[in-house]
Amino acid sequence: MAGGAWAADAKPEPKDVRVVEQIVAKVNNDIVTLGELDRTRRQIEAELKQQAPPDQFQKAMQQVQNDLLRDRIDQLLLVQKAKDLNITVDQDVSKYMAQLQKDSGITDPDQFRRYIEEKNPSGDSFEDFKQHAKEGLLKQEVIRREVGGRIAVSRAEARKYYDEHHSEFTREEQVELREIFLSTENKDSAGAAAIEKKAKDLVARARKGENFGNLAKDNSNAETARNYGDLPPFKRGTLKKEIEDLVFNQSRGYVTDPIKQPNGFLILKLEERFAAGLQPFEEVENEAMGRVYQPRMEPAVRAYLTKLRQEAYLQIRPGYTDTAAAPGKDTAWKDPVKLVPATITKEEVASQPRRRRLLWLVPIPGTQSKVKSRSSVN
Repeated sequence: MAGGAWAADAKPEPKDVRVVEQIVAKVNNDIVTLGELDRTRRQIEAELKQQAPPDQFQKAMQQVQNDLLRDRIDQLLLVQKAKDLNITVDQDVSKYMAQLQKDSGITDPDQFRRYIEEKNPSGDSFEDFKQHAKEGLLKQEVIRREVGGRIAVSRAEARKYYDEHHSEFTREEQVELREIFLSTENKDSAGAAAIEKKAKDLVARARKGENFGNLAKDNSNAETARNYGDLPPFKRGTLKKEIEDLVFNQSRGYVTDPIKQPNGFLILKLEERFAAGLQPFEEVENEAMGRVYQPRMEPAVRAYLTKLRQEAYLQIRPGYTDTAAAPGKDTAWKDPVKLVPATITKEEVASQPRRRRLLWLVPIPGTQSKVKSRSSVN
């Protein structure tokens, strides 16, 4: 008869056993599977085909392939750390999904779900798409708190960089702008009037100090809304004359009145205005700080992820490589013990001595009374 113990000398699996999914790595309480790595690779491949020049595609894909496992381990470690730090991004995910729906112009929830699933090159479900968005936001927040917030750049360092790289701060005359565009397409006169009123209200709010980028993200109908209304720099002579005459003669921070367009109302904010030639340090101080900050950020992130790896329970299956493995960390794969039930014969059971077991006083549930329970094992 089958016993209650389990032996470790399992028989080999039959040759016709088919592996449905393979675990590639164990990262604390999470796992990485071959299937999810393949799905990620296909998604990135589809994106690179659209973005990378043909002569660079194969090289880019080779780098992606090399770092697939590294990047997934990175993400799991950061998401796990977010949980440890009690970081929540549910509201941010809701805002992100609401903005996607707004950009799509689809009001029906079921239609929007199908739109997301069809548009997603990895073929993920709507819920998977939301989960990936959540993980991405969690990862960013952990890096911001634990790494970015601890990298300090002094004004003296920014000034030194500026003095040594004048060519990077020498420009033609140009402006940097953000926009809010409110469409009046398919609106009657009453609808257009309501849009104009909304535009004037947004101008008033921006001039009172509300963050223009956030106003753009929440209200603009332009594609730039997802980037907080940010526009590329414009050199003099590249804008419509009526707009150019307006923004090139104003100071940084200026917000225009609503500018009527054939299909809506445009609001612009002047983020920066650069005269021709070498820009004064005071005008480009933040940019210089960013130039010093960015080269420090990537190695700091990698050092932080190495620390998380050192502290993690991490196993990697033979044949797979974590290209950011922590030095000296044992990540050897340990197969779980294959267990089979131990057996015992009737003769062995019969030969075992009989023992009488007295049970202690057993309380009756819900009372203070106790009764004696007498039992024996024969």
